[in-house]
Amino acid sequence: MMDCKPKVLVTSRIPEEGMCMLEKHCDVKAFDYEGVFPRDLLLKEVKGVNAIVCLLADKIDGEVMDAAGPQLKIIANYAVGFDNIDVEAATKRGIMVTNTPGVLTDTTADLAWALILATARRVVEGDKFLRQGKFKGWKPMLLLGTDVHHATLGIIGFGSIGRAVARRAMGFDMKVIYYSAHRASEEVEKKLNAEYRSLDDLLREADFVSIHVPLAKETRHMIGERELKMMKKEAYLINTARGPIVDEKALAKALKEGWIRGAGLDVFEREPEVDPELLELENVVLLPHLGSASYATRAKMATMAAENVIKAFKGEVPPNLVNPDVAKIK
Repeated sequence: MMDCKPKVLVTSRIPEEGMCMLEKHCDVKAFDYEGVFPRDLLLKEVKGVNAIVCLLADKIDGEVMDAAGPQLKIIANYAVGFDNIDVEAATKRGIMVTNTPGVLTDTTADLAWALILATARRVVEGDKFLRQGKFKGWKPMLLLGTDVHHATLGIIGFGSIGRAVARRAMGFDMKVIYYSAHRASEEVEKKLNAEYRSLDDLLREADFVSIHVPLAKETRHMIGERELKMMKKEAYLINTARGPIVDEKALAKALKEGWIRGAGLDVFEREPEVDPELLELENVVLLPHLGSASYATRAKMATMAAENVIKAFKGEVPPNLVNPDVAKIK
């Protein structure tokens, strides 16, 4: 640890479990800004800090790093993904970048399933219908939905979260098919009763398509007009990964014109903005990025982010370093 406490900027207060750890070892300045942390304020407040604890919404690029100064040692992302950080720029400057992997897997998989069930069984529509006083009694044709059991679930991206979603599908006796850049082993496929498909074949065959790939150049607008038109008219699209993976305009058109039956979204292309057309549609369930939003998971993320920072200042390699090729450890 440094002789004097290192200065840490936390762009948005994280759960107390992590804040207490940081405040014990560091001089912490934390914000609780409503909405996305303003860029101009970030460039101002970052000056002179030794560490930044940031969120996915915070774009941390070379400009921010240079505004902080050469003493910046670590950028700790409070998330699994780190596409908001220019890792190459950080590595060139000898700045460590960390994330909070693993802990989100089951919680995010749970939410993906919440969206599958909510969209298929029209849960949000039903709640709204009842609260508006429209429920006058049981009717044979009232808010008919789609069965999930015995349906075909297509999983795009078969990493830890995709596999967790597949495990849950076994309880619904679903047929599971998946597409991934790297095919899983025969052992994993057998254990999860999952069959590999090309992306096009998956889209044509699945009743539910759930997205679990990271955001990269190759996956941006991975699902667009062409892909949506391949899906069954009775199918549903679920996205708990990253918003830009889906072309939001194309999805709104698909839902409006009946190319697919429905969708469930936890992430958006220009988050926190949502396409106005989507907001007007009844056949899409929209959530404000709740994938990891459980008390236990968010607390664990906080302690992991704090531990990454503390370890760095103790001269140790942080447990969740994403750029091990960092030029130097300051």
